[in-house]
Amino acid sequence: MKNSLLMRCSLMAALFLGSCSSTQKVSLDPISVHGARHGSNIYQASYTRLTDIIHTSLDLKLDWDSAYVMGRAIIEAKPYNYPLSEVVLDAKGFRINQVSLIEGYDNKPLKYTYNNKKLTINLDQTYTDKQKFKIQIDYVAMPEKLKIGKDIDGPGSKGFYFVNRDNSEPGKPRQFWTQGETQNNSCWFPTIDDPQEKMTQDISITLPEGMVSLSNGLLDFSTDNGDGTHTDNWRQELPHSTYLTMLAGGEFQIAKDSWRDKEVSYYMEPKFADHAKLIFGKTPEMMEFFSNKLKMEYPWEKYAQIVLRDFTGGAMENTTATTFFEGMNMTPAEYLDENHEDIISHELFHHWFGNLVTSESWANLPLNESFATYGEYLWNEHKYGRDEADYKGWNDANAYFNTEQARQADVIRFNYPDREQMFDVVSYQKGGRILHMLRKTVGDEAFFESLTLYLKRHSYKTAEIHDLRLAFEEVTGKDLNWFFNQWFLASGNPELEVLTHYDVTTRKATVTVKQIQPLTTSPMYRLPVKIDFYVNGKIESKQVVIDKAEQSFSFDMPQEPELINFDAEKYLLATRKENKTIAQYAVQYQQAPLFLDRMEALLAITKVPGDKLSAPLIISAMNDKHWAIRRLAVKSIALLNKEAQASAHDKVKDLALTDARSYVRASAIQVLRKVYKAEKTDEILSKAQRDVSPSVVKALSE
Repeated sequence: MKNSLLMRCSLMAALFLGSCSSTQKVSLDPISVHGARHGSNIYQASYTRLTDIIHTSLDLKLDWDSAYVMGRAIIEAKPYNYPLSEVVLDAKGFRINQVSLIEGYDNKPLKYTYNNKKLTINLDQTYTDKQKFKIQIDYVAMPEKLKIGKDIDGPGSKGFYFVNRDNSEPGKPRQFWTQGETQNNSCWFPTIDDPQEKMTQDISITLPEGMVSLSNGLLDFSTDNGDGTHTDNWRQELPHSTYLTMLAGGEFQIAKDSWRDKEVSYYMEPKFADHAKLIFGKTPEMMEFFSNKLKMEYPWEKYAQIVLRDFTGGAMENTTATTFFEGMNMTPAEYLDENHEDIISHELFHHWFGNLVTSESWANLPLNESFATYGEYLWNEHKYGRDEADYKGWNDANAYFNTEQARQADVIRFNYPDREQMFDVVSYQKGGRILHMLRKTVGDEAFFESLTLYLKRHSYKTAEIHDLRLAFEEVTGKDLNWFFNQWFLASGNPELEVLTHYDVTTRKATVTVKQIQPLTTSPMYRLPVKIDFYVNGKIESKQVVIDKAEQSFSFDMPQEPELINFDAEKYLLATRKENKTIAQYAVQYQQAPLFLDRMEALLAITKVPGDKLSAPLIISAMNDKHWAIRRLAVKSIALLNKEAQASAHDKVKDLALTDARSYVRASAIQVLRKVYKAEKTDEILSKAQRDVSPSVVKALSE
């Protein structure tokens, strides 16, 4: 995961619900996709592999005064395929002191050229792909001196960051951390900046007494140097992409946990350390769930999570060592509003999708980010039930729908002007919803069996979108080009008009569906969909396939259905216009089984609050089993007439004090203060003062 949205809310959700329940990602620099519009002539090819880095060893010291990283890198490599007489490495803004070839115990100086971005090393001979060589580079990296627009793209591309290095900010700890994605690790060690380049590594870092470090893999040993410093030695023996290499440190306390005899740990500032298990304590359960669901055990040596100051994104899934933004430094009171399990599960799921199997190019980034986003859905479904999972999926869909430029971008896109533009609602939220549709299309058993095959086949390697399709086709025995072409390799989404009609003479119910999306930029979709007919207390389901601009489907029905529920599974990533009446929406709210049924119906009902059916349904929805619907209902009390508001008063007071979700309590308090300000609410508001949830505290003070 990289830079992204602070809150994954749709305009509709924001209108009725206010802020959403989970911070998935943090948006620092807005990213648009309009540069990758349909018809663009840009083609971003996968990196041509010439040199294969096998192992990198780093020996590092930090100069806090100058913000320099003084390093020695030993790179073991070989030609990827064709013979090589030179090696080109990415190294941004370095001072190169010496480059040499390691031969046994001897070092042989090598000639090189350097242009402040690329280090070109002339080897002592031409090597074939069967011959390995070791190069040693003594260097100084100067990330603070990198110039935006010349050396790097922006302030989030420095690779290595010092926090409060001169102690000039009282109360702020001294820390350092790295951020490699997309191509930033070459700002602090020489490497090849491409996701296809996978290596093992070891890192030694010398630090002042009192500082602890974290890196990939396991801590081999730590040596007291006898001069007020110590040197930590980290080793990762499983290969991963170079952008996933990380290093961080500072004055942290480490809370220890475990999963199947593997180390699990949480690095936090001392004043928040007592809350580490509260915030991150479900991690072992997540590891167990994902391992079982994917039929592939968590594949790395350990799992650590560290909370950092001034982090440039929401979080980053560095292999075995995820970094988080400082919003994860939470108190128990703040945890009442947000547990941030979405972001925790997202980064953990990356350790299968992104770290174990990595997208071979930034054009294929959804193979990383769409899966990690869907990992959030899977965790919520497992831990909290389908309603909560569907609420997250609904937010994801609306985040995509409410980003107009996103409709113009393919999911797998080779025409991006800037690779950073791949980190958007298309790669994350739209991609996650596409995976959900794929799951519903092939069925649960085939879906997860296909994922297991994909992971096993490409473990510790890279993959592209067709590798995923081939795994699904092998498991299902079906040609799935139609699905992948229309969803992963195209832009836009279905825009549907759905009209239902019942003919009392013929006793037939007809559903007419039109695809009205612009076919110049979007495909004509093939949409398998279920339609539920609610007749006399029973549900009759029909399966149809929509694949034309306009289609009508007629079914014999003994009497007029109280509700015709199109897309009964509520799985399509599509906009819909329907001719349902308020009475039909009322049936949908009361009888249809899914969260999305109830939310869709309630949103429609709140648009006509004066209808005779609306007030009873809105008031009834304050008892809904899902908190987001209760919150929408209580906020909608302001839309009702005085008589209806009076009948809801006791329930609003009850929600203000007793609802299990803090956001519902906060919304109820807001309604009490604004809608019922003429009523006697002092006693209720006084009791609410005991509530320490930040959202409730804010509601009381507004």
